[in-house]
Amino acid sequence: MTMQVDHALGRSVAVSAADVELFTYVYRPDTPVLESPKPYLHPIRTRGGRLVSLFRPHDHVWHKGIAWSLPCVGEHNFWGGPTYVEGEYVQLDNNGSATHREMTTLTAGRGRAEIGHTLGWTAQDGSPVIEERRALTATLIDDETWALVFETAMTNVSGATVDFGSPTTKGRENAGYGGLFWRGPRSFTDGVIQSPDGAGGDELRGTRAEWFGFRGKHDETGDSSTIVMVDDTANPQHPPRWFARTEQFACLNPAPFFSEEVPLPDGETISFRYAVVIADGDRGEAGSAQLAGQGRAALA
Repeated sequence: MTMQVDHALGRSVAVSAADVELFTYVYRPDTPVLESPKPYLHPIRTRGGRLVSLFRPHDHVWHKGIAWSLPCVGEHNFWGGPTYVEGEYVQLDNNGSATHREMTTLTAGRGRAEIGHTLGWTAQDGSPVIEERRALTATLIDDETWALVFETAMTNVSGATVDFGSPTTKGRENAGYGGLFWRGPRSFTDGVIQSPDGAGGDELRGTRAEWFGFRGKHDETGDSSTIVMVDDTANPQHPPRWFARTEQFACLNPAPFFSEEVPLPDGETISFRYAVVIADGDRGEAGSAQLAGQGRAALA
């Protein structure tokens, strides 16, 4: 099946298969500075058209579908909102921006669509911190499943070593979020977090694993969907610890800086790759593992 892209110049790219818009990638958002402006994917849908992302929820307005979000890049906050400092969250003048520079790839064809662009990460005062090359590749797996491969290469241009960390590396226990972050629909709250070793809830947060999944239900229809995120074996800190929640809201995040800072010297580059597999239906434990295998194949 041929995939299609609809490019709203200077704003976003929507990717579709048949009559379903699978996702919109907003590469130049109108996000307020305090929410650390950055590209994001929303809405995200299954092949059956079921919405599996949430945009700007009232509890954390900086959560936007799927986004590459980093709370601690040296002194800078590229996550959004306040920064964790000495036992509390404080709103500082450190909310940086990841800004689109140039579209480098935009193609669509049989069962595949690709988006590539460059970005500049700047501090709130406008000084340069990171130059990034990013690629997103969507592929159709079957009539009920598709996969997104997210790739990033980040080069430090700040003039000094930058330490990537998280609230946990700053002292907050089991709050190591940062990286590729998915926020699920409200109806997914109290859904099932799936690890390679079994299903559960918030007690799985902080577990180290190659992949994690989430099985949730939709309002109105009662239908289910399954999301699986897979960490590439070449990623720094692989396998990562996972930041995952279900009791207050649904989220998944392979967090490479969960409990240990990773320094990036000036002029050097750090790279990450992930697969996100999106499927109609509650695939259960065995089915989630199968989706993880499909994600691993997409990364190969």
